[in-house]
Amino acid sequence: PLSTLDITMGSGRKRPNNPMRELKVDKLVLNCCVGESGDRLTRASRVLEQLTGQTPVLSKSRLTIRTFGIRRNEKIAAHVTVRGEKAEEILERGLKVKEYELKKRNFSDGGNFGFGITEHIDLGIKYDPTTGIYGMDFYVVLKRAGDRVAKRRRASARVGQFQRVTKEDAKKWFQTKYEGVVLP
Repeated sequence: PLSTLDITMGSGRKRPNNPMRELKVDKLVLNCCVGESGDRLTRASRVLEQLTGQTPVLSKSRLTIRTFGIRRNEKIAAHVTVRGEKAEEILERGLKVKEYELKKRNFSDGGNFGFGITEHIDLGIKYDPTTGIYGMDFYVVLKRAGDRVAKRRRASARVGQFQRVTKEDAKKWFQTKYEGVVLP
């Protein structure tokens, strides 16, 4: 598919960038899965609260897995959704830990991407021996302007193919905005 930059007008000059085609971060979801309820989970949620300034939501397990020692409906993880400027700032810190390198498989077909870090102290949070060290997953949802048409309650419609975010769009956005590297 042609992008707005590829299409030239009759005079031979490039078309100006269309603001409706610009990608932006819709939300950043931080997930910290501990695998058990209790003290470790509350400490992990405290880490997420320190990082984002928001209260995390606790997630329950869907199944009983005896080898992992978890029961159905037991709280095993904490996650928080961040939007706006704060999301971009936390994403920047997370990508700095990954040295702006992501694998090709980190990008989904819907134009979103995710990655994980092993130690939360790499994000700039001071190490606290009482808390311990937790890893977490970052998941970034990208969007273009105009996606509300599909989400609104009244007069909802489908988002056109040209306006949807694809895997290639997300990779290109990551490479241009953060000068990142997509590894094979």
